[in-house]
Amino acid sequence: MRWSTALTEAGITDPHVRRAYETQRRDVRKFARHEYVAVRLLLPARLQPPVIAAVAYMHRTDELIDAGEVSVRQAALRSWAEQTAPALEADDPPADHTLLTLWDTVRRHPHMAERVRAFLAGAPVEAAWTGFDTEADFQDYVDRYALPALMLTASLLAPRPEAGADDPFAAGCRALIVGWQRCDFLADLAEDVTQGRIGIPQDELIRHGLKFEDLRNKSQGCVPALEGLVRAQTDRAETALAACRDLPSLAAAEYRPFLDALIGVQELRLAAVRRKGGDLMYRETGPAPMASVAVLTRQFRRAWSHRRRGSQDISGGTPIR
Repeated sequence: MRWSTALTEAGITDPHVRRAYETQRRDVRKFARHEYVAVRLLLPARLQPPVIAAVAYMHRTDELIDAGEVSVRQAALRSWAEQTAPALEADDPPADHTLLTLWDTVRRHPHMAERVRAFLAGAPVEAAWTGFDTEADFQDYVDRYALPALMLTASLLAPRPEAGADDPFAAGCRALIVGWQRCDFLADLAEDVTQGRIGIPQDELIRHGLKFEDLRNKSQGCVPALEGLVRAQTDRAETALAACRDLPSLAAAEYRPFLDALIGVQELRLAAVRRKGGDLMYRETGPAPMASVAVLTRQFRRAWSHRRRGSQDISGGTPIR
């Protein structure tokens, strides 16, 4: 399906706004290839532009506050929050393409304004993040930042977009992001060590007889201990992903292939991390490309079948653009 068709299906007709969405689409395709392909293949056309806008905004925010001195990250967040506020409240469209697509999305999906505010309210946790002392710190990070970040997009698929943390769909999303975030922190271990911070709590390092300096120095002697740490963390991540397997069944049928694919790709990433074990100290890892393609292909067939039976028809031979 052509992107222009998705924009039209979403009711986006203004040429300037359409160009802004095109800019965001290209950016998301670059930094989140698997997620981009899943959105374009598996979600209904009308939902693709707002999901792309939400992912683009989340990524832009994360890029501003993820690296550098804490004081610089905190200043960048304050500035960005000030720039975002008019996109949630003002009638006039912003000039910035990321904020313009957010502005348009909020007007089509009013619940998004509160989701963005919740995300920004938790963003200081990320801006000040230098690692975790305990498992409780990790869980707090999930509740205050990682989960609100996920809900920017997940709420567009939720049965009740404004529902709180006690809602079953939101609880399933929390289980998903716990597994996803643990996997991210493990997969990024080699890179994070060079930046002086890791996403594995210090008390877990101590429990496995490790120190951060062991990882920073890439000491061969710590590999067996790191193997044990990776097994323990992947076990926890696996438990979290197992707890979210019912999440797709809570959404409308047309969204289920996308959610199943999202979970399936995370399971592949986790399996790759587990296989890498202690070698994570030396290089990053990711899911096997062909296995990811198989997951997306299987779910595309489900989505295609649903659309043929239901409301809208798409051409399986049209390239993703």
